[in-house]
Amino acid sequence: MSASGGTKAIVAALGANLAIAASKFVAFAFSGSSSMLAEGVHSLADSGNQFLLLIGGKRAQREATPQHPFGYGRERFIYAFLVSIVLFSIGGMFAIYEGYEKISHPHELEHWYWPVGVLLFAVVAEGFSFRTAIKESSELRGSLSWAQFIRRAKAPELPVVLLEDFGALIGLVLALLGVGLAALTGDGVWDGIGTVCIGVLLVCIALVLAAETKSLLLGEAAGLDVIKRIEEATVDGDTVTGLIHMRTLHLGPEELLVAAKIAVQHDDTATEVANAINAAEARIRAAVPIARVIYLEPDIYSETEAAKGPDPEATPGGPNPHAAGH
Repeated sequence: MSASGGTKAIVAALGANLAIAASKFVAFAFSGSSSMLAEGVHSLADSGNQFLLLIGGKRAQREATPQHPFGYGRERFIYAFLVSIVLFSIGGMFAIYEGYEKISHPHELEHWYWPVGVLLFAVVAEGFSFRTAIKESSELRGSLSWAQFIRRAKAPELPVVLLEDFGALIGLVLALLGVGLAALTGDGVWDGIGTVCIGVLLVCIALVLAAETKSLLLGEAAGLDVIKRIEEATVDGDTVTGLIHMRTLHLGPEELLVAAKIAVQHDDTATEVANAINAAEARIRAAVPIARVIYLEPDIYSETEAAKGPDPEATPGGPNPHAAGH
C-alpha cells in the first residue's frame, strides 16, 4: 500500500458517516427509536475512527529521531488499534445497553417514516463509501480472498474501513428490520432487539480488528512472496553463495527490516566481503523497495552447523538461557 494508506477511502467514509450521523440523530429526535440512537452513535464513532486513522497516517510520516531510530511507522498500527477500542466501547457496548433499556421499557414508535427514510438514505451513503473502499482495496488484494486480504494486509487503514462499512451496512439492515417490525406490530420491543443485534455485530467486528492490529503491533514478518524475492536477490552464487538464515520485521506498513546471515567464500578478503554485502543490499532494495533497514552478517557455511537447525536460545522470545534448569 502506498503511504497514503487508502486516504481516499478514509475521507469518503468520513464524509458519509458525518452526514449519516446527523440524519440519524434527527430521526431519533422525531421518532424516539433506540435503533436510530444506536445507529447515530455508531456513525459518530465511525467518524471519530476515520479521524484517528488520518491522524495516525500523518504522525507515521515523521522523521526518525535518536530516541526512535527506526521511525514512527507503527503509529498507524497504534491508531488502528484505538479504532477497535472505540468501536467496541462507544459503538458496540452503548448499543447493547440502549437495546436492553428499550426491551425493558418499550414504548410505541412515533413517526416511523422518519427512521425508515433516514435508514434508506444511509444505505445509499454507506454503499458509496463501501464501494470506494472495495475499489482501492482491489488494487492491492491481487488473488487473495477478502478474508485473506484483511488478515495479511500490513497497512491497517483499508481493512479497518472495509470492516466498518460492511458492519454499517449490516447494521442498517438490522435497524430497518427492528424499526419495521416495531411499526407493523406496535411493539417497541422489536426496536430494542434490533439495537442489541447492532451492538453484538459491532463488538464482533471490533474484536476482529483488535486481533489483527494486535498482531501488527507485536511485529509481523514480511509476506511469503516478499521473503522469496529477498532470498533470490540476496544470493548471487558468486560473492554470496547462500543464505544461512534470515528474519524480517515490519517497522511500519512500508518499512521492512531485514536481518540475515549470508555465506561467503572462505578465502575472500575483507574488502571482497564488504563489497559482497553492499552489492547484496543493493539487490535486496531493488527487489523489495520497502526494505529500508538491512543488516547482513557474513559467515562461512557449514553443513554440520546447518544440520543442527536454528538455535532456540538465540531466538528472541525463546528459552531463557539463565532460567532455572539451564
